[in-house]
Amino acid sequence: MTTHILIIAHAPLASALKACVVHVFPDAANAVLAMDVESDQPLQALLDTASNHIDKFNSDQVLVLTDVFGATPCNVARKIVDGTRSKLVTGVNVPMLLRTVNYMHEPLDMLVERAIVGGTQCIMQVAISAPQNQIQVRLNHDQKQYDHHQ
Repeated sequence: MTTHILIIAHAPLASALKACVVHVFPDAANAVLAMDVESDQPLQALLDTASNHIDKFNSDQVLVLTDVFGATPCNVARKIVDGTRSKLVTGVNVPMLLRTVNYMHEPLDMLVERAIVGGTQCIMQVAISAPQNQIQVRLNHDQKQYDHHQ
């Protein structure tokens, strides 16, 4: 059974994340829905829209991903997931999303673990070293010997 994914995030992030997924996994377009949350939308309208998105999947295997814990998208997601078999993970990023889409065939609990690992393992500092032809060693504190001081 395929787990479906609903992304609820501040506009336009949810749509942008779905576009990334469809770019890499075109076959997953129907298994992922995006809900962009605008700042002026009433809470009840957001809850209704989110519930409708969940209903579109016609499945009890739904992973809901949100951008920021405690923000409106997350609070809406918490309300629609409460009392269901769906799961919620916050802090969505592209590596997390790609990992979850890649393993959508796995059970929901395993997919939650994969989402968290995918999102965190891909956060790292990358050391950039200058190519050797760009390294310039200067002696005497960057002063050439024939420079005079004023």
